[in-house]
Amino acid sequence: MDLSLLALSPPGWGGVLLAGLFSSLQLAVGGYLLGLIIGIGGASGKLYGGPIVRDLLEIYTTLVRAIPELVLILLLYYAGTDLVNQLTALLGLPSVDISGLAAGIFVIGVVQGAYSTEVLRGAIKAIPAGQIEAARAYGMSPFMTLRRITLPAMLPYAVPGLSNLWLIATKDTALLAVVGFSELTLVTRQAAGTTKHYLTFFLAAGVLYLAVTLVSNIAIGAIERRARRGMVREA
Repeated sequence: MDLSLLALSPPGWGGVLLAGLFSSLQLAVGGYLLGLIIGIGGASGKLYGGPIVRDLLEIYTTLVRAIPELVLILLLYYAGTDLVNQLTALLGLPSVDISGLAAGIFVIGVVQGAYSTEVLRGAIKAIPAGQIEAARAYGMSPFMTLRRITLPAMLPYAVPGLSNLWLIATKDTALLAVVGFSELTLVTRQAAGTTKHYLTFFLAAGVLYLAVTLVSNIAIGAIERRARRGMVREA
């Protein structure tokens, strides 16, 4: 194993791998946050929306969870960018050059949104009904109830599921290598293919992914402890 190939400056590829890791983290953070926003809306719609809204959200979450993520990524990445350009053409506007980063965030966000919807729906249902009833008795609007009661109260129940989704998002970025986005997996393949040192580079990529997971676990643990402050611990 030639570790000189991992040097940060050429002819080493370490700097390229770190740039790929940075791109992967951009995708993961953007997609995760978008998925969280979709999840909040989706969970609220499933619990409090009308029959049509609930049915549409059920179709969305079922389809996304049923279809393999690689197929979804290919479908959304190519069909989504195609659809945007078709709409701009219909409106007489010039075609839009959608960046790979924006398209990747959208794709991961849509996938994450379906899972976040179910995680948050379960967390909201775990809130003692008396808290919601008390908010309504005080005359709080649905939006104020969601912001001041529901979201804070559901956090302890949602953190474990949402933390798993974050870790999944960091791994799902690797799937975007199939559409040519220069994230960590793609640049690792390029480096390994150029130098023929496959073991060296894929082990290095594995260490980087592991480092992201370990740092994430530390942050998640701190968030979970803060979210559970004041809760009675089970013996």
